Amino acid sequence: MIKSMTGFGRCEAAERDRKFTVEIKSVNHRYLDINIKMPKALNFFESSIRSELKNYISRGKVDVFVSYEDFSEKTSVVRYNREVAAEYLGYLRQMAEEFHLENDIRVSALSRFPEIFTMEEAAADQGELWKELCQALTGAAKMFVDSRVAEGEHLREDLTEKLEGMRKRVDFISEHSPQIVAEYRRRLEERVRELLGDAAVDEGRLLTEVTIFADKVCVDEEIVRLASHIDTTRNALLEGGSIGRKLDFIAQEMNREANTILSKTSDLEISNCAIELKTEIEKVREQIQNIE
Repeated sequence: MIKSMTGFGRCEAAERDRKFTVEIKSVNHRYLDINIKMPKALNFFESSIRSELKNYISRGKVDVFVSYEDFSEKTSVVRYNREVAAEYLGYLRQMAEEFHLENDIRVSALSRFPEIFTMEEAAADQGELWKELCQALTGAAKMFVDSRVAEGEHLREDLTEKLEGMRKRVDFISEHSPQIVAEYRRRLEERVRELLGDAAVDEGRLLTEVTIFADKVCVDEEIVRLASHIDTTRNALLEGGSIGRKLDFIAQEMNREANTILSKTSDLEISNCAIELKTEIEKVREQIQNIE
């Protein structure tokens, strides 16, 4: 099974008075690039989230969105800062003594001074939070992987069809290449007889010229390598796994062989076939960019 690098997954996990929602989406990328957006209160889970996602993803630019809702009534607590209150009170008494003022300070007045009472977020159990967050994360990751597998199957079918078309073009070039040499020999003999008339044709010299030409236009090695690359790609698609980088390299090699064939041939039919082959290879390579 192969996976596309394009995918989407979403999952919600709600327990007690809390709800986590995780969305994961990805596009093509040469390596694994995970970008996480979540509330600041959950930042200490970033490393754990990355580690968990690596169990499901090996390549792609991945965006992860985490939202957190707390419906409990006690989401914050009031803190009384005794030391600050004592310091304020000490200075007020000192002012009353130094300036001979009535010390009329009351609790209600003292409580209004800054930092005596503060509001803080209620501390939550990190273990419980991670358990609930991880539930949403793994649910989204599994859905995300399923979408990649489904898209990967479409890619495999499309690539297999294109490889069949490429193989037919390679076979066409293989069958017609020998005819180029035979046709060259025929034209060369006709030309020599036109020039020499009834004089004897030097078969040795003629054979040498044909051999030199045949060596220049021979594409047997390129055809063998192309056929091998096509078979290797087809087998890799059947075996599955993280094969994107491997197939991209093979596609580059196939394009190189097709260029060599195109540069060697002078036959119009083979040239057109080689151009069509290059076009198919480029389409295959574009599709391969989507494979993890």
